[in-house]
Amino acid sequence: MAEQTIKFDITGMHCVNCAMTIERKLKEVQGVKSIRVNFSTNTGIVTYDTDVINKARLFHYIKDIGYAAKERFQLDQTSKRHIQLGWLFLSIIGAVAIMAIMYMPLPGLSYAHKSFIMMMIATATLLGPGMDFFVSAYKSIKNLSANMDVLVSIGVLSAYIYSILALYGIFGMRGHMFFETAVMLIAFIRVGKYMEERVKGRASQVLQKLLRLQAARARLLSPEGKESEVDTSLLRKGDTVVIRPGEIVPIDGEVLRGTSSVDESMVTGESMPVVKQEGDKVIGATINKTGVLVVRTNKVGEETVLSQIINMVEEAQMDRPPIQRFVDRVTNIFVPAVVAFSLITFISWYFLFSHVVGEQYFIWALKTAVAVLVIACPCAMGLATPTAIMVSSGIGLERSILVKRASALEKIAQLNTIILDKTGTITEGHFEVTDTVPLKTAQETELLTYAAAGCSFSNHPLARSVIEEAEKRGLVWDTVQDFHEEPGSGIACHYKGKNLLIGNKPLMVSHSIRTEEIEDRVKELEIHGKSLMYIAYDQTFLGVLGLMDRIKRNVRETVERLKQMNIRTVMITGDSEQVAKAVGAEAGIEEYRARVLPAEKMAIVKDFQKNGMSVGMVGDGINDAPALAQADVGIAIGAGTDVAKETGDIILIRNDVMDIVRAIQLGRRTLSKIKQNLFWAFFYNVVGIPIAAGVLYPFFGISLKPEYAGLAMAFSSVSVVTNSLLLKRTSLLN
Repeated sequence: MAEQTIKFDITGMHCVNCAMTIERKLKEVQGVKSIRVNFSTNTGIVTYDTDVINKARLFHYIKDIGYAAKERFQLDQTSKRHIQLGWLFLSIIGAVAIMAIMYMPLPGLSYAHKSFIMMMIATATLLGPGMDFFVSAYKSIKNLSANMDVLVSIGVLSAYIYSILALYGIFGMRGHMFFETAVMLIAFIRVGKYMEERVKGRASQVLQKLLRLQAARARLLSPEGKESEVDTSLLRKGDTVVIRPGEIVPIDGEVLRGTSSVDESMVTGESMPVVKQEGDKVIGATINKTGVLVVRTNKVGEETVLSQIINMVEEAQMDRPPIQRFVDRVTNIFVPAVVAFSLITFISWYFLFSHVVGEQYFIWALKTAVAVLVIACPCAMGLATPTAIMVSSGIGLERSILVKRASALEKIAQLNTIILDKTGTITEGHFEVTDTVPLKTAQETELLTYAAAGCSFSNHPLARSVIEEAEKRGLVWDTVQDFHEEPGSGIACHYKGKNLLIGNKPLMVSHSIRTEEIEDRVKELEIHGKSLMYIAYDQTFLGVLGLMDRIKRNVRETVERLKQMNIRTVMITGDSEQVAKAVGAEAGIEEYRARVLPAEKMAIVKDFQKNGMSVGMVGDGINDAPALAQADVGIAIGAGTDVAKETGDIILIRNDVMDIVRAIQLGRRTLSKIKQNLFWAFFYNVVGIPIAAGVLYPFFGISLKPEYAGLAMAFSSVSVVTNSLLLKRTSLLN
């Protein structure tokens, strides 16, 4: 079985129920593994079995449902807004014209003539600006679903059809017509659609800014040394490009020649330019500041760092947090319930309370039923969560906090325990050899040479630090054979035909190597928080290296702020009890777990969860990946490995531990905003629908015309999206 995931644009969706209909229908298609559709961005992501179905058939299924799927094309929000503005303009012309005919004196025109002109205007408005609603309603009903446009269409058509019947005296209906209600309804709802498109555009501004960062052109260097300007999309892996001062880096690559400072703030959040020279990596969309760089292309298209960030943000905006799933269930039954309530309203006024409103009781019953249909707003409920997620993920991205899953924003708001891996998270992860403790049988230089030889194939931070120290001293060593890294213990290999062991004390014990001779010195190093590297060659213990890892800036303040937020902070490390205690004391962390093997990190997370804790795990290495996946929220440090970043739910791009606090603040404020949106959406419907049904009329004479009910419905969606935009005023820690 070969799985593939594709992203595509969807046109024809009018509200969140349309997105839910597409998801529901595609889940029934054989070969489709998962489907997510985002109404806010008009995009979809499908994972499917390529042995069973292909992309063309998927797009055909979506067409059969009543929508159009096509390859990714970024129709900017300005274009979408102009389309909505055009429909709004036409609907307003119709509304103004019909109101002028109704209320302005027009000599020579009889009532019958006016009625026919009003019918023509209403017909033109329905077939023009109103046609979208009817098409959407048809698609929805065809798929055994019901969206907002079903309610609007029933309301508009009820007013229009009754007016036609009254105009021609069909079925004995004569007298009052309300073509203006149908026209005004469409105009007011178009106002809401336009406003909604505007605020949705503002909500996705950050993503649009990211897309605009990509360089359109690049200077391709031929093997003969000639430069030619080409479209960036034509570049392939292995191509060589020239980047001059002030130009945008077009691709991810490696510097072949030249030295320059590069502004990476738009990707990493670091304000200071970074010096790049031969062998260094450069990231697409960053800005070359000073010198000329010749760069070999390593990644293009979807593989680049910027593209991956954009993809992660889009996927986060499509993800449904738990609170949204509850809303989806409510929305599914909302429209049928409103239609039923509208029928009850009509029957009640027509048969039971006709005496309250006098002779025009049929008109009154019809108008109140229509008002109920059009004031109900499932879109306000449906937009409550995704718009808040869209805005907050943008805010996070601006502050170098990459949210990969929307559910993480809800879960991080509920955390009460944070587990911090020591190396690379609390500490810099860059060690320095501070102590060399050889036995009498081994000299200091010999000890360091053996250590460097064994560490030469390892990427562990301790190993890299030993190599740096040995190179600094000008030492040379031969290549080892049979290199094997034992996670959590150390390195085993052969050097000049004999066994070489480098690692912690348990590694020595497991190979029956005695280390008692320098125990006193070892204890002294451990008390000072030094990490220890034991070295043995040919079954003979040679000595110990002591290494120190610096605490990151802001760690102590971060821990203090987490305590103020009532979040329990725990450190885990593979180091000894003494090292853990020393680092914990410096960082202000009272609770820690020492000598933790990589496989045990996930078990520790599980133990906290079994005790009812909501756990966030912060790490940066391959060893942290299982624990990051197990935690309620996995938070990966941006400078860490690709595996950790792939596993984490939230990535701290700047490698700043204070961003843990910022991410929690953002999550809490996002969840609060979602709850506000849902409260007002539900409150609006609970209050608005009974008023539209006329329950206040017998007591206070208060009623609601269908057109004003439509205006209220339109602005309820706008108010929810606008409330989400207020998240932009969120002030996270600086």
